[in-house]
Amino acid sequence: MNENLYKNIFLTGHRGLVGSSMEKNIIKKYKNINLITCNRKELNLLNQSDVLDFFKSKKIDLVINCAAKVGGILSNNKYRADFIYENLQIQNNIIHSSYLTNVKKLLFLGSSCAYPKCDNDILKEESLLKSPVEYTNEPYAISKIAGIKMCESYFRQYGCNFISVMPTNLYGPNDNFDPKSSHVLPGLLHRFYQAKINNLPYVEVWGTGKAKREFMYVDDMTNACLHVIEKLEAKDLYNENISCINIGSGDEISISDLSKLVSEVVNYTGEIKFETNKPDGNLRKLLDITRMKKLGFECKTSLKDGIKSTYEWYLKNKL
Repeated sequence: MNENLYKNIFLTGHRGLVGSSMEKNIIKKYKNINLITCNRKELNLLNQSDVLDFFKSKKIDLVINCAAKVGGILSNNKYRADFIYENLQIQNNIIHSSYLTNVKKLLFLGSSCAYPKCDNDILKEESLLKSPVEYTNEPYAISKIAGIKMCESYFRQYGCNFISVMPTNLYGPNDNFDPKSSHVLPGLLHRFYQAKINNLPYVEVWGTGKAKREFMYVDDMTNACLHVIEKLEAKDLYNENISCINIGSGDEISISDLSKLVSEVVNYTGEIKFETNKPDGNLRKLLDITRMKKLGFECKTSLKDGIKSTYEWYLKNKL
């Protein structure tokens, strides 16, 4: 990253899974930048005027937007209005304020759930908006699509250097392990651990276990984002007639095999039961990462090593 060009970097969502990893890696890699972060008490990202005033006061060169309301299938489906309202509001305020204050570059994080529901094909960047998204996370997915298209539109109308990445399913330290709102992998870690310490005979897992998912360790993902900032400009992205670039591991695993792997890491020896009356979601969600490979990036952390590292963090930090 050009530290002379991007002296003042505003990182949103720095206490979450992605944001905390991003903060750590930025501090590790770049010595001559001013990294700006703030908590919710210091800045309410839902308030348009507050966000704009903040941008005007900080003279921001680069924005990395990791702030979002996130959750698993249960919370996405239950709190549909909250998910679409809060995510739209946050990203609208950040992107528009970046334009009004002449921010030099902005990186927006999408989500692979923004792609159409598709059970067989590998998801290419060109797949966006080709057909409807999966219903259970539709409000969140639509907000992410809006953010991606907003970045593209601000480039096409105003020439803003705003780009979007489309990460796969992420996990790692600082993840959300609450069984009511977590994503699948941290949720499994929590449940298997609880079953282990309480000597439960079995663990129930949503769905049939046949659905396949791609997982990426969060440090690999944030390093990929920094690589994109260094290597990719908006004009080069949009000249390919795509709206984002995929970031993933390139590997997929069934929920059944993932459950077995998590139980192995946790050292849980009971039975795994699948709740076949519960939804699987998409049966497959593997991203095509050809473009990221052409940019010279590949992830380094194996799924087993990443789960071990996440579990170690969980044991030290669980409530």
